[in-house]
Amino acid sequence: MATRRTIHLTVNGRAYEAEVEPRTTLVDLLRGELALGGTHVGCEHGVCGACTVLWNGKAVRSCIMLAVQADGAELMTVEGLARDGQLHPIQQAFMEEHGLQCGFCTPGFLMSVYELLGRTPNPSDDEIKETLGGHICRCTGYQPIVKAVQSAARKLQAAPAPRGGSGPA
Repeated sequence: MATRRTIHLTVNGRAYEAEVEPRTTLVDLLRGELALGGTHVGCEHGVCGACTVLWNGKAVRSCIMLAVQADGAELMTVEGLARDGQLHPIQQAFMEEHGLQCGFCTPGFLMSVYELLGRTPNPSDDEIKETLGGHICRCTGYQPIVKAVQSAARKLQAAPAPRGGSGPA
């Protein structure tokens, strides 16, 4: 039987301590133990992007990362985007531009776009497509998602200064 390990991590600004088996994936920790169900499990091979979260500010696939690797890390999931009941400008843009349909892939897209716009406030179409290329969506045809990213970039550039953190507003 595997020995459980105690890990400490911060998720969406909240500190957690969890006991996990060494083989527990990060997505299983987030969804099962921490009850953060916004991060979706798709392919379980790191291909579809539905499980994307930010790990110390970088987009990672939580289905192929072990929970023990997140010990001491700062994570952000899709639940960390909205503040005080207000959608994040990226979420708002996805809604307005019809960048989501069934919504299964949306959390992963949102987190990758958050990272992109945090480091490149005005990305080119090629930079947007490069970021989106690591995600699979079976509903939208991708063009509405590209438009949503462009709209989100405009919204964030017009927004007041961010309230802290390493990402956009």
